[in-house]
Formats: sequence, C-alpha cells, structure tokens
Amino acid sequence: MNSALRIFCCLVAFCIGSIESLQAEEAKQASPNFVIIFADDLGYGDLECYGHPKFKTPHLNQMAAEGARLTQFNVPVPYCAPSRATLLTGRYPWRHGVWFNPAPDGKQFNTGVGIADSEVLISELLKEQGYSTLCVGKWHLGHNPRFYPTRHGFDDYLGILYSNDMRPVNLIKGEQVIEYPVIQANLTKRYTERAIEFIEENQHKPFFLYLPHAMPHKPLAASEAFYKKSGNGLYGDVIAELDWSVGEILKTLKDLKLDENTLVIFASDNGPWFGGNTAGLSGMKSTSWEGGLRVPMIARWPGKIPPRQVIDTVCGSIDVFPTILKQAGIKVPVDRVIDGKDLFPVLTEQAPTPHAALFSMKGNSLFTVRSGPWKLHIKPSPRQLLANQGKDWVDPRGPDGVTIIAPYEQAMPNQPPGLLTGDQPAPMMLFNLEKDPAEQHNVAKDHPEVVARLQKLYEEMQTQVPDSIRNFDPRARSKK
Repeated sequence: MNSALRIFCCLVAFCIGSIESLQAEEAKQASPNFVIIFADDLGYGDLECYGHPKFKTPHLNQMAAEGARLTQFNVPVPYCAPSRATLLTGRYPWRHGVWFNPAPDGKQFNTGVGIADSEVLISELLKEQGYSTLCVGKWHLGHNPRFYPTRHGFDDYLGILYSNDMRPVNLIKGEQVIEYPVIQANLTKRYTERAIEFIEENQHKPFFLYLPHAMPHKPLAASEAFYKKSGNGLYGDVIAELDWSVGEILKTLKDLKLDENTLVIFASDNGPWFGGNTAGLSGMKSTSWEGGLRVPMIARWPGKIPPRQVIDTVCGSIDVFPTILKQAGIKVPVDRVIDGKDLFPVLTEQAPTPHAALFSMKGNSLFTVRSGPWKLHIKPSPRQLLANQGKDWVDPRGPDGVTIIAPYEQAMPNQPPGLLTGDQPAPMMLFNLEKDPAEQHNVAKDHPEVVARLQKLYEEMQTQVPDSIRNFDPRARSKK
C-alpha cells in the first residue's frame, strides 16, 4: 500500500507539474511581448537599409527584410525628452507637459520637472495587466526621484536619467547610483546584456522591454570590440555596435522561441547631430526640417507583420502607444486626448494614414503642420546649428577625461548631416514633400488654398496648447 501510494502521489505531482507548465506556456503565447529599441539622435540616413553609402547594419537590414520599413515616420519634436514622452503616452508634448529637455546642468529645467503622475505610460498599463517591465538606457523624463522609471510602471531600470553629455553622468540601477564617472564606451554593451538578461528571466511570462540607447548621441563611444573597427570613423563604429545590439536581442528571442510572439520596434527620437546622415533631407536635430523630424522606423513580428515591406504611409511616434495597447488587448484611455492611432492596419495591410495632419513643436510653440504631401512651416527654423563654427569648435559638454569619459575625436560642426541649400527660412513656407522631400522650393505663393487649409489646422490645434506653455517665460524659470 505504501509503495502504491507513493507511485500515486508521484503521478499526481507529475500531472500537476505538467499542467502548470502547459498553463505557463499557454499564458506566454496568449499575451504578446513588446520590445521598443529607441536610438538617440539616429539620422534618417544613418542605416544601410535607409541608404547610407558606407555604414554596415546587417542585423537591421535583416530586421527590415523580415518586417516593415517605414519611410514617413515622424517625431513631434526634433530633440530628446518630448519625443520620448510622446512615444510612451501617445500624446503631443503640449498635452503630456514635457515640451523641454530636463537637464541637471541646465539653466531652466534643472530640477523639479518631468513626466506628471497624471500621465499614463505604456509601462503602467502593461504592468497592470501582469507584464514584467524594464527600462534600460536613457530616460530623460525627469531626474528627481518622483520622476524615475521605477515610479512610472517599470519594475527595474538601468541607465543614465538624461543625455550622456549632461553632468553628472551617473549610471543608475533601480534608484541608486552605481557608477560615477561612467565609462561610456561600455554603455551599448552593458545595456544590451541587461536587456538579454531580462528577456531570459521573463521568457515564461509577458514582458515589455524599453531600450532607449545612449547612442549615437554625443559623446560618441564604442566598446573595444567595435572601436576603430568599422573603417568609417567613430560614428561608424557606434552604428556598427548599435546594429550588433539589435542582432543580439533578435537572436535571443529566436533562441527562446519567443520570436513569433514578440513585436519589436526600432526607431529614433529625432534627427542626427553632426557626423550623422539625413539621406538627403534638409536640416538636422533641433530643426523643424525633415532632417530633424523624420526618423527610421522598422517593425518586425513574424507571422503578423508581412516581410519585405517598404511603407510610405505618413505616421509617427504618437502611434506606438495605441498600437501596442491594441495588440495587448488593453483599451486606450478615454479620459484624455490620445493623439496616436493604431498603426497595425498600416503595418499589415499598408492602409492609408490614419491622420488628417501631424504637428511638430519647438520650444513652447507649434512649428509645422504636415497633411498628406504638404508641409507648412508656420515659423522659420535654421537648416544648421552652430553655422559659424567649424572643426575647432569646443563643446562645453564634450569629453574631458574626468567627468565625461569618451573618445576625444567627436564629430564637429564642419560635418553637417543634412542639406544646407534651398530657399531661405521664413514664416509660412509650404513644401510638397512628394515632389520636394529635401524642402528646397517654397511653393506657398502657388498654392494659397493649401496654405489656408493647413493654417486653419494649425489654429485649431493652437487652441489646445495650454496658456502656461504658450506664455512660458524662460527668464522667470531660470531665476528659480
């Protein structure tokens, strides 16, 4: 009897274990995983699959071949923090409130500013549904403790809370400083290793990995495995390591058989700094030309997103939030304006744009309106920053070997990433981006009806910008 009872108990235990394993596997397959890889200051033309003549990006090329490569993907602001907040909330900066770059060494937004508790992030909604969540890399939605990623839906965090050229450059784990100064050459490698560790730890449950890389934001830095190996300078080394990182993550998903249950999105927060490439677009980071606002975007999900697609539909980073929520089976919040639209019909059927118009912002003002092929520059923007500087420019936030540790051979203003030609910047310039993607010829006089239509769209949206933003006084903020 004792022997039979033991056998019976073992059989019961085996069956329970098998059922639990099956249930875990079913749960893993029922809820899709999401990975967002967000490069920093990566230009529209910085990748081989977007036409760079020298840089080699085999893993991103393969990702594009296995999914969709978008050619008209826009960000709402041509610099860091507002673009990131928009990605995570699906809302324009004048709605989520982060329309500036928090900077601990800045004059205006150096403390007490960041993403509001009232905002709802992808991470928070997914976590409520049982997802494991991790942010690895650049946060830039506030560097005071109440703004930390771990206070906004992420189970853990590893990274620098702001740009890698803002002092002090501290590496944070969770909510604690673990390294200062930071050896920036190791950042891409360390971020990738932590991302892979997270995927492995959570392979049996749904997860959300948000990987906002530090590179290729200045100062550029690459690990020993990539430094001076690309044959295309430091910028090329950095791009090669970034491509390697993407390849390692995709390989991990395949090895763990998570590939067909994971949506992977790769994009950039804005256009490039010096040394980058816009693929012939005008302008650069911090300008409202296409070189500042149009970025690469690749989406991959085997079995869901058809391979080898090149999609010209006009869309933007505001659309990532509702797209992920729809695939996770989570309702989009109805207690606030969500500007983004579900992109899945675009990614799977090349549906037309879900937007009547897209808007961009610089500082506390709306700058451009994009509708179909037309783009209206409400306000002028320079085509190049630091236009009077050259290869001898001294970057006040450049590597000093003490507080910012990175190679000294950084890209300089004599290496502009975008076209500098074209009609002189002026208010109310109109361009047909289908015929003139480089924004060379202002056709406002030839199409007054288009100008009037887009100006009306601008005026309607302008009424939704809070007075506190429109009337912002930088002098008052800098005195605080």
